[in-house]
Amino acid sequence: MTNSPFDNLYVALVHYPVLNKRGKNIASALTTIDMHDIARASITFGVRGFYVVTPLMDQQVLAHEVIQHWTEGIGGELNPFRKRALDLIRVVSTFEDAIMEITQERAEPVITVATSAAKHEHKNGRTITTREFANKLNSKDSHLIAFGTAWGISEEFIQNCDFMLEPVYGVTGYNHLSVRSAVSIILDRICKRDM
Repeated sequence: MTNSPFDNLYVALVHYPVLNKRGKNIASALTTIDMHDIARASITFGVRGFYVVTPLMDQQVLAHEVIQHWTEGIGGELNPFRKRALDLIRVVSTFEDAIMEITQERAEPVITVATSAAKHEHKNGRTITTREFANKLNSKDSHLIAFGTAWGISEEFIQNCDFMLEPVYGVTGYNHLSVRSAVSIILDRICKRDM
């Protein structure tokens, strides 16, 4: 756990259900650099927990091996800063498992927020800006932001979340950031509350 003013903020990196380039639901492979960089961004911006969501057992084993190396193995001894970051990672099979863990941990409702590089119309017009989301962190509710891998989270997953966060827009029209870059930008905007 971090010494953060955001005792109620969590992120999840979702590997299922996500889309392939043809728009079909798949389970994507874990990328260890995403784990490292999102964990580092999470501890920098005071996230309470970072969930890696994958139903694939071989991918869960890989995630645990990476975490163990950097938190209990020689990696943690050589790089204690990386150890602190990777201590935030929790591996679960489903997004619902993450919600259940957070509910048990904080005994508060969990507000779920989807992200996407593409613009989506969320049910009931529940697309919000990072500033609007930052204001929601003033409540006691837990807040879980879902980030997608591959070609993004499935439409059904997005619509099942309570809110949709507006995409990260640059200045050139190019809109295909790596997920770890998007996480860093969004956390910076939320936690600084100035965007």
